[in-house]
Amino acid sequence: MLVTAPIRDRSSAVYAQQRATANAGFTDAELQQFAALNPIDTHTHIYNYGPLYVAMLEKLHLHTIDIVDVDDRGLPARRNLAKENEIVFDLVHKSSGHVFACTSFDPYRFNDPDFAKNAIRTLNASFAEGAIAVKEWKNVGMEVKNAKGAYILPDDPAFEPIYRDIAAHHRTLITHIADLNAAWMPPDPKDADQSYYREHPEWFMYNFPGAPSKQQILDARNHILAANPNLKMVGAHFGSMETDFNQLAATLDKYPNFAVDVASRLDFLERLPTEEAIALVTEYQDRLIYGTDNTIYPGGNMERSVEDEEAGYARDWRYLATDKVSSSRGREVQGLALPESILRKFYHDNAVRWFPELK
Repeated sequence: MLVTAPIRDRSSAVYAQQRATANAGFTDAELQQFAALNPIDTHTHIYNYGPLYVAMLEKLHLHTIDIVDVDDRGLPARRNLAKENEIVFDLVHKSSGHVFACTSFDPYRFNDPDFAKNAIRTLNASFAEGAIAVKEWKNVGMEVKNAKGAYILPDDPAFEPIYRDIAAHHRTLITHIADLNAAWMPPDPKDADQSYYREHPEWFMYNFPGAPSKQQILDARNHILAANPNLKMVGAHFGSMETDFNQLAATLDKYPNFAVDVASRLDFLERLPTEEAIALVTEYQDRLIYGTDNTIYPGGNMERSVEDEEAGYARDWRYLATDKVSSSRGREVQGLALPESILRKFYHDNAVRWFPELK
């Protein structure tokens, strides 16, 4: 059952004003506080350079990691690794130092001869150009199959040389492994978490008999962590454990080379009672990293996108840094008012620790 955090002053005009303020852009005072942290958004997908976007980063004193991943069923900008790398590095080089690149390898080449050797050569070329991380996406475990028609899992031996190479270059592996629990659940029109899969049925694993379970995929990820203790791994989206924070805690406790970002899953933290959310963030303040999953594709309205992104940064900031009330997916949410010491780790220090090349 989803739990709504307690709301202060629910019955008055003060509450309405609080909620309206919490869903607006930064005030000058808030912007000064936010920028003072040297914030880093470690999870974006920006496939279009625009001066307005770079100006926003400068205004917010914000740095970002721009992530490449290959999706043969997605938009054209994500189907070709070489082209996607080109787009991302173009933004990096034009960003005045605000944007860093996370490259990837093409898992759709899995059945090619010398798959790992060719993937490593491509990765090392990206490292030489400045890529600070590598992305492994959910199509490993949820889509790509081997020559025998079986789904490949992230701990397939063919990937091991790639993981060793990433670790040897002191880069970080970002893993979007598995997906929301809703992808494996029977259809339920009342389940808001299934709305994505109604629009993208290709990822609704319930409809694919014989597909790996979510836990099988997560277990394969954990096998990578155990087999590669020198590999820094950041699990995107709370490591796909956003609906089971006890499992997340146990995984963080067991694997010291693992951290998670909160990209596009902060609303799952908002579903907890305020005191529980504060306790979780406090306990794992060295292992939680800020990210958004912000995406801009070519041909979009850059001005509108930049406005929406800045408003999103302000909304996240108020939830984490203040006790203001906001509206999130039809729920009223009380801000956590985290101390500055934790906010600095969440927005900056942990990113630098888990992505050393950010230095």
